[in-house]
Amino acid sequence: MKKIDVTTSFWVYGSEDELPNDVKPLMEQAVAIRKKAYAPYSKFRVGAAILLDNGKVVVGSNQENAAYPSGLCAERVAIFQAGALYPEAQILKIAISATSDEKPVESPIPPCGACRQSIAEYEFRQEKPIELYFMGEVGEVYKSDSLQNILPFHFDKKFL
Repeated sequence: MKKIDVTTSFWVYGSEDELPNDVKPLMEQAVAIRKKAYAPYSKFRVGAAILLDNGKVVVGSNQENAAYPSGLCAERVAIFQAGALYPEAQILKIAISATSDEKPVESPIPPCGACRQSIAEYEFRQEKPIELYFMGEVGEVYKSDSLQNILPFHFDKKFL
């Protein structure tokens, strides 16, 4: 038997104001679209904005459904829309922001497991890392240089 150590690194920005100039407007769009989330059950609103290599930005917000788990997270709404509208484009960056109608969200909220797997599919397909920026409603913003930092043992087509 042997032990495998997995380490990862993140960049931490003190607030949205500290983000690089090319990321600030992307996060602003994630914040704006989260306000349009359909979240009557969880009261937890998430927005995602994706910057593509063709300069287009695609956004998504979480969409819930009384018949769980029929809803979709903001990240998957945005990434699937990007794949449908611009199938040849590569994803450069994803900005994610989350808030709650019931309490302040001050910690960065990363993508859930299903969203991580969906992002992994696109990162694997394009053979280029996708930068992820995620935050709560206010406070620190975490940056991951690649999806592999938050999902080191991902499943992809090479296993099929």
